[in-house]
Amino acid sequence: MHEAIEMLAEELKARNPQLSTIEARSWVELLWEDFESTRAKAGRKYEGVEMTKRIVQYWIKQYGSNLEEFAERHPKYSKMIYGNRDQLH
Repeated sequence: MHEAIEMLAEELKARNPQLSTIEARSWVELLWEDFESTRAKAGRKYEGVEMTKRIVQYWIKQYGSNLEEFAERHPKYSKMIYGNRDQLH
């Protein structure tokens, strides 16, 4: 799983170069955990690391370059990823 997260973080950073390595990894971990917890809450069967990896990879391809827009609309996630970075300026 850790190797998959590292690979996905690198892919996200390539699609969204303004992200730091830590921010890209944080986004991937957040997407990963959100997907798995949402499926579990819905009572769906766990389908393994490969399924989660494919879904997160799809999201990165579709939305990776626009994560800032998502973060602006969802301050909770922005704070989780960026902390108080925006308040420093």
